[in-house]
Amino acid sequence: MNTRKSQCTDSTPQIIAHDEQKQFHLTNGLVSYIIMADSQGKLLNLYFGAAVADRESFAHLVELQHRPPATCRIEGDLTYSLEHLRQEYPEYGTGDYRQPAIVVLQENGSRLTDLQYKSYKIIEGKPNLTGLPATRAEKEQGKTLRIILEDSLTGLEVALNYTIFADSPVLARSAEIINAGSQRLVVERAMSLSLDMPDSDYDMTIFTGAWSRERNPHTYRLHEGIQEITSLRNASGHFMNPTSILSRPGTNETMGEALGLAFVYSGNFDLHAEVDTYQVTRIQVGINDANFAWRLAPGDSFQTPEALISWTQDGLQALSQGFHSMVREHLVREPWNHRTRPILINNWEATYFNFDEDRLVSIASKAKEAGIELFVLDDGWFGERNGDTAGLGDWAPNKDRLPQGMTGLAKRINDMGMKFGLWFEPEAVNKDSDLYRTHPDWAIHTPDRHMNHGRNEFLLDFSNPDVVDNIYTQMHRILSTANISYIKWDMNRLVSEGFDNIRGPESQGEFHHRYILGVYSLLQRLLDAFPDLLIEGCASGGGRFDMGMLYYTPQIWCSDDTDAVERMKIQYGTSYFYPPSTMGAHVSIVPNHQTGRVTPITTRGNVAMFGTFGYELDLNALDAQDMKEVHQQVAFYKQHRDVMAYGSFYRLRAPYDNHQCAWMVVSPDRRTAIVGDYTLLLEPNGPYTRLKLEGLDPDAVYSISCTGASSINGMSLKGDELMRIGMIDSDAACGEIGGINPLGSTKDFDSRLFVLTAR
Repeated sequence: MNTRKSQCTDSTPQIIAHDEQKQFHLTNGLVSYIIMADSQGKLLNLYFGAAVADRESFAHLVELQHRPPATCRIEGDLTYSLEHLRQEYPEYGTGDYRQPAIVVLQENGSRLTDLQYKSYKIIEGKPNLTGLPATRAEKEQGKTLRIILEDSLTGLEVALNYTIFADSPVLARSAEIINAGSQRLVVERAMSLSLDMPDSDYDMTIFTGAWSRERNPHTYRLHEGIQEITSLRNASGHFMNPTSILSRPGTNETMGEALGLAFVYSGNFDLHAEVDTYQVTRIQVGINDANFAWRLAPGDSFQTPEALISWTQDGLQALSQGFHSMVREHLVREPWNHRTRPILINNWEATYFNFDEDRLVSIASKAKEAGIELFVLDDGWFGERNGDTAGLGDWAPNKDRLPQGMTGLAKRINDMGMKFGLWFEPEAVNKDSDLYRTHPDWAIHTPDRHMNHGRNEFLLDFSNPDVVDNIYTQMHRILSTANISYIKWDMNRLVSEGFDNIRGPESQGEFHHRYILGVYSLLQRLLDAFPDLLIEGCASGGGRFDMGMLYYTPQIWCSDDTDAVERMKIQYGTSYFYPPSTMGAHVSIVPNHQTGRVTPITTRGNVAMFGTFGYELDLNALDAQDMKEVHQQVAFYKQHRDVMAYGSFYRLRAPYDNHQCAWMVVSPDRRTAIVGDYTLLLEPNGPYTRLKLEGLDPDAVYSISCTGASSINGMSLKGDELMRIGMIDSDAACGEIGGINPLGSTKDFDSRLFVLTAR
């Protein structure tokens, strides 16, 4: 036997290759992922779950039975059927009738392939995926297993990439499809991840919604058949987020087995679980194969986007924290993976299109007085942009509004000691624009077909490199002539009439993916030219909140809905996969522009602080008391923002169908914790309540302070009591005059922040 093993400790990533058995064991002390190539060359999954000790062979985990009327591969053997084996990258047509991971059209019209194990390589660290966002790992941070499967008849090769990271339960997977043969091939389906699990005893949680109510969790019992979430909008979309959790029944935040899936991609996707009648569950994640077909000439290859998969036996909080750490440490790019994010003020809800330079400077000046660090000019600064029907595509300052251009405004903002940021919608164009009048062919359209619009705008064809070059040149000119440190990248239009007008009919199945690659290429070029630039993603709010965009834009506008009550739900749901440091969250005006609801500015601030904090209103319109609150909020956030952004996040009370909501963050050293405790609707004469905290040092004594008047200020309690007994946070609303609450008076939409400091 020849066994190759990485020389490392139990806490570092290991890839153990048993050459004779053709078995591979990826482990890091947290999880184990075990696969093998069998006697037929088929790559099988043997185990994924809690870390186990290695052994000479795990082949005993393969189960073979006679299950009529199975289609069997080996003549005379009624037990070996691909339909009943747990495969790593399954195909359709040779006995497995479940959803395949790959479909390749060949010159004779056949889609039949027979991929068999060929070779492997172990790579220190993690290679980049050309043109695609992906997690990263240096040599000491992870190891990558690359397994080559081959279809000998056509020469087709599939390279399956598996990366295991140090001290993380999250694995990264992708596939590269390589035409090493002599005929022309067409890839019609290529999943990034396929995993067959031995049973179906799971609940599936998906995150759905719509504009202004994104990423609400919904949980269903797995059942026989296919359960899936998808997008065909050429964006991950508001409607179904490309993430999912499969958890054992009874799993909650602090206990139970759960498996998490996330797609590092921003376009059309398919994430599904297929349960067969033997209760085997096949999970697949990848590009949606509807309207997808990618040509491969001899020597060409196609790289799938990356998918992430994680496992825990310690509940949903542990699952979330694993993904949070992966996003911060291995996905968000330097320098912003660890850099402090500025507190910003955006003028959109303050002015919409009704502004001039002096009004903007007035808003910025008031913000500077409060300690706000970045002023962002939103839509309306360019072209003939007096509303949403003109100007998109003409990225030059409107001199009627900005007489000195962007250079003059940026200088005025910088001179008062603030950074300056700017809104773009690079992918969009209005018909009333110089760009469209010059290049109507650059707008996405199908020849001789009607063009639909969205928000009175159309999309540019980012599958066309000339279009990307033009927009890059325009944006580069603006960023080079003014001191701009931040971009808000918006995208308010979904693709329709998708057609590639620079390539032939045989290439139309490539259009949607080429579009996303064009978006990624523009982002990459801008960051190469301006490496310190902070880009905040946005797509009508949270319409492209995905792991792919986070690679380029370390924070994303969480939702256009800035109402504090709705934001509790949106941010709570978002937190299952994405850390607070990625969530753009602002204090906005009341009555709220989306719901009409009036909430206290205290609560608006207390919700927004658990994100990348900022304001979206005219501070000049606030009264003295509210302005005092703004000063206090900014000072509080500056004091605690590293904990808010990079601490461990815990969900304590869900806001769905509940009168209350609570969450908290704990610093890495567990010396500081900040608890957000929110009342949605007050319950008259309600019960006593205790809030059990999480993540504290059980042996530490914590001094407690509460924002606002409270008798709890100055109290000291041990961490074990705060976690096991809880902290009293009852509301005293009995409808009687003179009711007394130790935590202060409470009304609808009230909130408190508790700060716990270890002595």
